[in-house]
Amino acid sequence: MAPFLRLRQICLVTEPIEPAASQLAAIMGLNICYRDPHVGKYGLENVLLPVDTTLLEIVAPTQPGTAAGRFLEKTGGRGGYMAIFCCDDPDARGRHAASLGVRTANVIDHAPYHGVQLHPRDCRAAFIELNNTAGSDNIRGPYPPAGPDWDKAIRTDTTQALTAVEMQSPDPADLAAHWGRILELPVGKGADGAAELQLPNATFRFMQGTSEAMTALTFKVADPTKVRQAAQANGLAATDSGFTIAGVEFRLTN
Repeated sequence: MAPFLRLRQICLVTEPIEPAASQLAAIMGLNICYRDPHVGKYGLENVLLPVDTTLLEIVAPTQPGTAAGRFLEKTGGRGGYMAIFCCDDPDARGRHAASLGVRTANVIDHAPYHGVQLHPRDCRAAFIELNNTAGSDNIRGPYPPAGPDWDKAIRTDTTQALTAVEMQSPDPADLAAHWGRILELPVGKGADGAAELQLPNATFRFMQGTSEAMTALTFKVADPTKVRQAAQANGLAATDSGFTIAGVEFRLTN
């Protein structure tokens, strides 16, 4: 059996956390399931919103000198901060990353949850975290970072799935190969020739850009026009493909 790896969570950074958190919930028809008190020790506050079984997190610095604040300064407000994956053995994957020269930046151990965060400078473009929740074989089962009852907050009447994550780089093929080595995934090609990494529940696409960053998320929604109208009603400029919040483009498909 192939090693288990699945996109679990995408983390965006903005400052301050409002109005982005409330806007996102209203526009996408999502519920906030949790505000994690544990992130306070990093000088942050957060909200988590389930998009089916993938979590969308927004974090914001609450004090100067945080890693998230430095990230925002470095990217000029582009908030695609972290891609979080659940897997069978985070420590083994961390050791594999170390063999590639990718350092472990932080280990989170709140039983039954165990996470290994890789160094963003070594990952390039965004943080990678690999985690496992002991005894949680069900993808709707316990996931402590999202709170005790996160699955009860799932709504799919408006937004049904997060299907793709776009990464940009001056050399997208090289970034795709790097992430592929870290995640132990083969690099494929999309219909447009772009390099891709395919997971069971999402695709990572690597496109040409002036700097390395997580720049766009694609969502399957029931009615893209209604979601764009909701974005406009919440004071955001909508485009034919979606809208932008926290410095990240939200693209809408059905």
